[in-house]
Amino acid sequence: MEYLNTLTDYLGQWRGMAVTMLHVVLILGLTWLALRLSRKALARLRLHMQQDLDDYERVKRLDTLERVFRYVATVIITLVGIMLVLSELGISIAPILATAGVLGIAIGFGAQSLVKDYFNGFFLLLENQVRQGDVVQVADKSGLVEEMTLRYIRLRDYEGSVHYVPNGIVDTVTNRSRGFAFAVIDVGVAYREDIDAVYGVMREVAGELRADLEFSDKIEDDLEIAGVDNWADSAVVIRCRFKVRPLEQWGVRRAYLYRLKKAFDAAGIEIPYPHLTVYAGQDKQGHAAPLPLVLKRKAA
Repeated sequence: MEYLNTLTDYLGQWRGMAVTMLHVVLILGLTWLALRLSRKALARLRLHMQQDLDDYERVKRLDTLERVFRYVATVIITLVGIMLVLSELGISIAPILATAGVLGIAIGFGAQSLVKDYFNGFFLLLENQVRQGDVVQVADKSGLVEEMTLRYIRLRDYEGSVHYVPNGIVDTVTNRSRGFAFAVIDVGVAYREDIDAVYGVMREVAGELRADLEFSDKIEDDLEIAGVDNWADSAVVIRCRFKVRPLEQWGVRRAYLYRLKKAFDAAGIEIPYPHLTVYAGQDKQGHAAPLPLVLKRKAA
């Protein structure tokens, strides 16, 4: 009789363990399923909201928000799954939560920069200052935003280098991807040139550039000539600009300078270089004549 009681106890214990393990497996399965469903739901919600949007800027913002919400959902679902598993295993969650609260306060004092990263990241997203796909300058680093999270911004610069910028050190954001941009160009010509004639050549080249199919959809307005911007040491500097689509300012600027150089060469307009006048010295009266340049011919 005692043997049967012992066997019954063992069977009861094994059955309890089996039920517990079954519950743990079920919780883990449901956690995995919830992660999959949350990602699919966020992806479908983004696609649904993008269907009626022709604004590329808002599309980029939706992509960025989807990545952040997916990260937050993953953290929350995983934590809930872990707590349910611990509860099923008979481990009390209350002491763990209390300990975590105390540790959280201690860590908060020691990791203020990390907390600042998350707060700044939240407001950067809330205020729509940075989005994935933008070209920005933050913390003295410039590049294409490849990833935007609550903790950091990942940039890739023109050379291909990747920069991870914590959100906590971002105090100023220069975004070059919003609405439109200006391709600002400074053109230097010799002092002897007729400025009005130079203006005519510049406008003619700008018209040809806008008529080019490769650039017609990139340039939004005619060339705007601000005028003479500076009297430099060797040149008269004329400033002008094109209103272009975002991120097209560099390509338009290079194409315009290439065509303008050819047009200046054809029109005989001089693009000057620094000049140097050499003096032999001064006499007692303060007169200083330029040093004459003598070219020696080789004997025949």
